[in-house]
Amino acid sequence: MPPERVDPRRVRLLVTVWAGQLVSLVGSSLTAFVLGVWVYQRTGSVSQFAMIFLASTLPAILAAPFAGVLADRWDRRRLMLGADAVAALATGAVAILYTADVLAVWHIYVTTAVGAAAGVLHQISYASLTPRLVGKRHLARFNGMMQAGRAVQIAAPLLAGALVASIGVGGVIALDLGTFAVAAATLLVVRMPLEVTRPAGAGGAGTPAGPPGPAWRNAAAGWRHLRERPGLPALLVVFGLYNALFALAGVLVQPLILSFATAATLGALMFAGGAGLFAGSLLMSAWGGPRRRVTGIHAGLAAGGVALALHSLAPSPWLIAVVAPAFLFTLPVINTAAMTLLQTKVESAVLGRVMATARVVGDAAVPLAYVAAGPLADRVAEPLMRDGGALAAGPGALLGTGPGRGIALIFAVTGVAMLALAAAAYAVPSLRRVDDLPDAKDLDTAPLAATATDARPPGRDAGPPGGTAASAAGTSEDSTVREGVG
Repeated sequence: MPPERVDPRRVRLLVTVWAGQLVSLVGSSLTAFVLGVWVYQRTGSVSQFAMIFLASTLPAILAAPFAGVLADRWDRRRLMLGADAVAALATGAVAILYTADVLAVWHIYVTTAVGAAAGVLHQISYASLTPRLVGKRHLARFNGMMQAGRAVQIAAPLLAGALVASIGVGGVIALDLGTFAVAAATLLVVRMPLEVTRPAGAGGAGTPAGPPGPAWRNAAAGWRHLRERPGLPALLVVFGLYNALFALAGVLVQPLILSFATAATLGALMFAGGAGLFAGSLLMSAWGGPRRRVTGIHAGLAAGGVALALHSLAPSPWLIAVVAPAFLFTLPVINTAAMTLLQTKVESAVLGRVMATARVVGDAAVPLAYVAAGPLADRVAEPLMRDGGALAAGPGALLGTGPGRGIALIFAVTGVAMLALAAAAYAVPSLRRVDDLPDAKDLDTAPLAATATDARPPGRDAGPPGGTAASAAGTSEDSTVREGVG
């Protein structure tokens, strides 16, 4: 078998696009945190603060099916640019209202909802073009790189606090607008191959592809396609339950820490958690995960459940400083494995609608977790775990009683539920065998890596300018073996 070498042009293209999107995500995370603080300081209401979470989730779930149809019909890079433009306009509107001193809470809800709908179109389009841009062999490692953005979002409060003190809320929003420009510039400057950006069946620029008919009818095609591949529907259900448990813990972790620590300690522990997530992202970027992706999901769920339950043992910053990074370390492992499974088992022509279905199923229970977290803690768990409460002599003997111990009880239950989810996922035969499903054939036509014998000399690509030809890696049986997972 000829030795493999990496095409440096495709590597530069890949890293440039990733870096531009990461810069934009940093800016958006800063703005989201600053505006959330602004709403809480203006209203003093936890409920109105929580509405921001709903405004950033519900519109994305509702828009996802139609975003998937668009991603399977139109040039995906143009869709990403359009989505960024809409999100930038929403952020610009907030900047103008804030500068004019007329910004109201409802403005934040509306612009957050618009940004969320635009964001899901951007994310689905990005995830749909990634497999043909990266190739099957390196897809898992690139998905590991993508998880670095989650670490940035968790660590955003520390940077945002420093920026607000130096340049103010308006300056942070202006900085966010600048990051949109950086992301758009990278997409405009980088010349992606047409077979990467356009779905199968697309013609010239602006020509739609995909099945004809109303978008609302085609939106269900993603689920129908998944049902033909045993194990993938079960994977989405497991992922949806995992996201709900993760969301419940995510809403309550800050109140848990503040029940026994200061705001400064909270910031440090949030940073520590982000460091754990970043470490997991680095691992997956370098390793790519186990050969059988579902093994990474099972192991990540089990380890995450243990770490989540350990949050409840004592009101100690030192305990959280260990278990929070350990829990978030498992997130890139689970996300990378699940994303790579979907992208490698689904053809590009329908990948947009499949990714949209994954978004709907995966996030369907998240708004419920956001809504239920506060009342569950304040009205149920905290009274049960106060001194003299109904559970003070039982779980209270292990976890302690008093302020914050009800939230600790929720963490204990959530961790056990995640362990049960890992066991249930392992018990599903079709999910255990999901790696054995045939890979999408079109992944072998656009790998990141070329070989010494099948790479064409510079200047002789038959494909569009700026990218390697689709046939450069070959479609022979040898190429399929070389680009196999692992």
